[in-house]
Amino acid sequence: MIQLIGIPGLPEIRPGDDLAAQTLGALTAAGERLRAGDVVVFTSKIVSKAEGRLVTLESITPSAFAIEWAAQFGKDPRHVEVVLREARRIVRMDHGVLVAETRHGFVCANAGVDASNARVDGELILLPEDSDVSARQLRTALTQASSLASDALAVVISDTFGRPWRGGQTNIAIGASGIQALHRYRGQSDPAGHTLRATSIAVIDELAAAAELVMGKLDRVPVAIVRGYDYPHFGPDEEDTGAAELVRQAGRDLFR
Repeated sequence: MIQLIGIPGLPEIRPGDDLAAQTLGALTAAGERLRAGDVVVFTSKIVSKAEGRLVTLESITPSAFAIEWAAQFGKDPRHVEVVLREARRIVRMDHGVLVAETRHGFVCANAGVDASNARVDGELILLPEDSDVSARQLRTALTQASSLASDALAVVISDTFGRPWRGGQTNIAIGASGIQALHRYRGQSDPAGHTLRATSIAVIDELAAAAELVMGKLDRVPVAIVRGYDYPHFGPDEEDTGAAELVRQAGRDLFR
């Protein structure tokens, strides 16, 4: 049986905070503890806050381009400027929507720059510098502090993305450690005897989306545990490739 366990009670995270220690403290207060096989899902916002990935609008001088584009759609040009600085490539700018590719390779609205859940007005939260590195560091800290084996836990860092061709948003994984991003079915047979040739399920995205069901957007539950799922592990000689494995390479992207 798979369980989704939201972890309430974390304080407001500030730059330099020990996020693993804060999480374990909240777990203890909730009468929980980490177990072997748990997947710990963190929202990217608290990871970014702990890592100091914050920008104040008053510190930004917008470019002429940001000022011109913002004026057309009633946007704050300083916010637009931060998005442009975080973008590796602008995918689309239309109808007041700015879709960009981040330095990580993610394609999303506003290059992941967001003001929601910021500590104060006029503050923007950026994505973690390298969310796979962040996930590995959190996993190491959690296993060591919990006296669990190094391969006993997985960590996923989630963020909310829109989706082409479908309304609404869902949480996806932008960082991961200790878990294979994809469950590959290639070469296996379905119940009718057909050999699967291409199916690969984005496991870490599904776990991120599931965890959001007990996190919510307004409930101040930025960490959740997925328990009881037999997730695909890396072998002893395999590299922990993280969420970067889900970034589609340009040569295989039909929409560039």
